[in-house]
Amino acid sequence: MKKPILFLIIFACWSTAFAQEDIFGIDTKARTKNRKSQSDLGNVTRNLISNISFEFSGGGAYHTPLINFNSEFPNQYPISQYQNLENPQELTAEDTLRFRGGAMAFPLNLGVKINVFNTLTLGGGYGREFGSMSSLKSGDYEWTFQENNYVFDRVYGNVGLVLYDARKRAKFLNWRYKRYASSNFYMQSEKNQRIRQGYPWRFILEGEFGNILIRRSFDENLLNNDQAFYSVGLRIEREFSEYTRMFVKAGAEFRNFAFQTENLSEFQDLKQILYVAQVGFSINLPGTKRCKVQGCGVVMKHLHDGVEYRGSSIFNLQNRKVGQWY
Repeated sequence: MKKPILFLIIFACWSTAFAQEDIFGIDTKARTKNRKSQSDLGNVTRNLISNISFEFSGGGAYHTPLINFNSEFPNQYPISQYQNLENPQELTAEDTLRFRGGAMAFPLNLGVKINVFNTLTLGGGYGREFGSMSSLKSGDYEWTFQENNYVFDRVYGNVGLVLYDARKRAKFLNWRYKRYASSNFYMQSEKNQRIRQGYPWRFILEGEFGNILIRRSFDENLLNNDQAFYSVGLRIEREFSEYTRMFVKAGAEFRNFAFQTENLSEFQDLKQILYVAQVGFSINLPGTKRCKVQGCGVVMKHLHDGVEYRGSSIFNLQNRKVGQWY
C-alpha cells in the first residue's frame, strides 16, 4: 500500500517541477513552435523580420568593351590608325571593324534580401562601380575615348535559387542511406550522426537585373543614362551563426550602350561584359530578442513565460555544441 502512495507523491512532484520555471526562469515545457513575443502581432512581425538580411560586398571585375563598327560617316568617330603609319588608309562606308578592349572595374554594393522558405531569395540594392576604360583596337586602328575612368551607379533587384544547403544535404543523406536496412544499426547511426553535424555552407544560383546610372562618363557621346543590365552568378555562403555569414560570388554581367556623334541618324552599339568576383558580409535581423532577465545566465536559446529569447550575441551560434564555445 505504501508503494503506490510513494509513487503518486513522486509523480506529483515531478509534474509540478516541469509545469513551473526553474531558478533561472527557463520554461521547460516542450514546445514545437516557440513564440517570439507575447502578442500575436509582435510574434508575426518578429517571424517576418527574421527572414530579412542586409549585406555589403565589394570586389573586382575585368570588363571587355566591344563595338562592331560600320558607318557611312567613319570620319566622325574617334578612330585613328596607330600601326602601319607609313601606309595610312582612310576608312570608308564599306569597312567593317570589330573594336575590342579590356580594363578593370571595382564594384561596391549594399543590398537587402528576403529568405523565402529556404528555397528562394528575393532582394535588391544599390551599388557604385569605379572603372577604367582603355582604348579599343581593331587591326591597325584604335578607338580612343575622351576619359580613362568612369563612375557608374547600379540600382538592381535579384532572385536566387538555393541549390544546396544543410536541409538539402540532410535529404541527400537520407536518400543515400536508403539502401541500408533499418535493422543495420551501424549504418543508420552513421547517417543520423552525419545529419546532425553542422553544415555551414550554402550554394545559390543568382540572377540580377537593373539599371545603370552614369555619374561620370568616359565619353560625352555615350548615351543611355538609364541603361538596363542583367547578370548571372554563383554565390557560396559560409555561416558563422544563425544570423551572420560571409560569402563569395562570381559571375558575368551584360550591358549595352549607344555611342553617337554629331550625325543623329546613326549610332554605334557598345557592348560591355564584366567578369565579376566579389566578397561580402551578410547579417540577418534577429527575430528573437536578447534575454534581459536578471540572474539568467543561459547562453542558448531558451523560454521565459512561453516566449523564446537568445542568450548570446548574433555573432555567436545560439545553440552551441562541443567544440563550438570558442
